[in-house]
Amino acid sequence: MIYRFPLTLCLVLGLSAMLVACKGEEKAQQMPPALVKIFNVVAEDTPWPAEFQAQASGSRAVEVRARVEAIIESRHYEEGDFVKQGQLLFQLERDRYEAAMQQAEAQYRNAEREWRRIRPLYQKNAVSQKERDAARAAYESTKAALRQAEINLDYCQVTAPVSGYSSKENVTPGNLVMNNSLLTYVNQTDPMYIDFSIAAPERMLRQQMAAEGSLQFPDNNRYRARLRLLDGSMYKGEGEVTFIDSQVQPTTGVIKARAVFSNNDGAIMPGQYVRLFMEGDVLKNAILIPQKCVMLTQKGAMVMAVDSEHKVMPMPVTLGVTIGERYLVTSGLKGGERIISEGLVKARPGTVVREAEQGQKGGQTGSAGQN
Repeated sequence: MIYRFPLTLCLVLGLSAMLVACKGEEKAQQMPPALVKIFNVVAEDTPWPAEFQAQASGSRAVEVRARVEAIIESRHYEEGDFVKQGQLLFQLERDRYEAAMQQAEAQYRNAEREWRRIRPLYQKNAVSQKERDAARAAYESTKAALRQAEINLDYCQVTAPVSGYSSKENVTPGNLVMNNSLLTYVNQTDPMYIDFSIAAPERMLRQQMAAEGSLQFPDNNRYRARLRLLDGSMYKGEGEVTFIDSQVQPTTGVIKARAVFSNNDGAIMPGQYVRLFMEGDVLKNAILIPQKCVMLTQKGAMVMAVDSEHKVMPMPVTLGVTIGERYLVTSGLKGGERIISEGLVKARPGTVVREAEQGQKGGQTGSAGQN
């Protein structure tokens, strides 16, 4: 059986569908523009610091060695303690060298008396020049021998050559040490050296940018330096980069460098790993934009700009290095542009957007963006 709908019912259904469609279009036309956040592009001079993994080392790591042959009688420092320059570290047996000095002193006194006796006689031609020369030679020789004996006796007291932190003893008391035997180390920690390496491509990039005029090196290439310690805190003092090598290490492809920090409070220990921040380079008329402003597409990097009529238009850009959370733009922007930093998903090319007020989040639409 075939049912036939009345003509009036068909007309009613058709009109109802048209009304629903019109209301949908009207509602779509009444939807407010997408809410976005705007970043104002500015070309300005900007510092460009560099960060490196580094290691601290004493400015002078000195080997403490015996300078005479003797038995170690005692040690006069606690291993690992801070010692001052001239402080007694080891006492060596003195008896042998005291006897040698007494013998040298006796020989010197005898030669001195003989020289004093011969000299006036020579002036009176009572002795020959040969006798006079022999007496003088004996006097000078015994004087030098006495000096050497005094030095050897002094060497029985092994003192710290510099102020710094002592190391573990290499030979215990009671052992015989020879001339030049290693006893311990002393690391001078004030000032402290901070050794680090610069990747050769990064250094070459900066030099190239400096040659092009887009980067300015500090005066006399004297970079400032700051440190972050192992606990995450920043070291209170400021250092200076005093050395950047002029050659690349062939095995590692890096350039050796060094900074110097005052360490009078001993907060930096030799061998400690730190993060070093080298400051001084300045980008000239640089354009830096937040990374969240950039869309990476198959055709390259792109930003969404907003013109004076609040319309969205795509702009391709060329990106350089990353500095913190921002990209350096090398081409595509000149400064003065307004680009979208939040709400990119709903900001289609050609559409009109509205800028979020302070406290609002980009990407909200409708009444949520008007609260």
